[in-house]
Amino acid sequence: MTATTPEIANSIKTGGYNTNVHIQGEGKPVIFIHGSGPGVTAWANWRLIIPQLARDFRVVAPDMVGFGYTDRPENISYTKETWVRQVKDLMDTLGIERADLVGNSFGGGISLAFALQYPERVGKIILMGAAGVKWEVTPGLAAVWGYEPSFEAMRNLLDIFAYDRSIVTDELAQLRYEASIRPGFQESFRTMFPHPFQRWLDALASDEDELRTLDKEVLLIHGREDRVVPLESSLRLLNLIPKAQLHVFGQCGHWTQIEKSADFTRLTRDFFTG
Repeated sequence: MTATTPEIANSIKTGGYNTNVHIQGEGKPVIFIHGSGPGVTAWANWRLIIPQLARDFRVVAPDMVGFGYTDRPENISYTKETWVRQVKDLMDTLGIERADLVGNSFGGGISLAFALQYPERVGKIILMGAAGVKWEVTPGLAAVWGYEPSFEAMRNLLDIFAYDRSIVTDELAQLRYEASIRPGFQESFRTMFPHPFQRWLDALASDEDELRTLDKEVLLIHGREDRVVPLESSLRLLNLIPKAQLHVFGQCGHWTQIEKSADFTRLTRDFFTG
């Protein structure tokens, strides 16, 4: 595959389709699972983080199936089980027996489900503004999953994602809008989370009794002003997971890894090396 954009990386076989995945660095593997915004890719989600953490870890950041430049097989079912299997198949193909996980939003729900199903394959876990328990769909999440492509709609989403107004520019909105209308992107996105949204959010949640048995060190990171995933989600996870700790950033929205990238990188490095 010839890369025409930094968002296209390695094509790795995962079951019956190929996954686009960024692999940088050496050492202990860390798998980064992105969120579920329109037009999202692993690179768009983690671009500020990957080069920094690749100095210390083997960073593996896939486009989850249905997103980005990973194949979109016909008749695939976009479910938690499908995404969990994709992570397992990716690890098997890359020869990764055990990895730490970083899950953002939707990716947090997938990370928790994977850790519960394959505990022997998981070390530590970082969950950032994560799904994974049940709560009422926020207006912000409804705007994300209900996105219909236009510059104005994308600009509105950026206003929802970020607390820091300085990073919400027309140029960024135009770039993300153009990303959302690449061939196949919106078509698959529209099929993932149709109305009513609550059922898909609930489907990403793990059983609370199982979460109480999760024997992993977990770092929860959340922006206090997050309008997509409420802080109560991380507070609930903190109460459920025995070895959990929580770091909350004030004056920060849903884009912790962008708005607080230096601090996020430091927390991640310290947690995984500590």
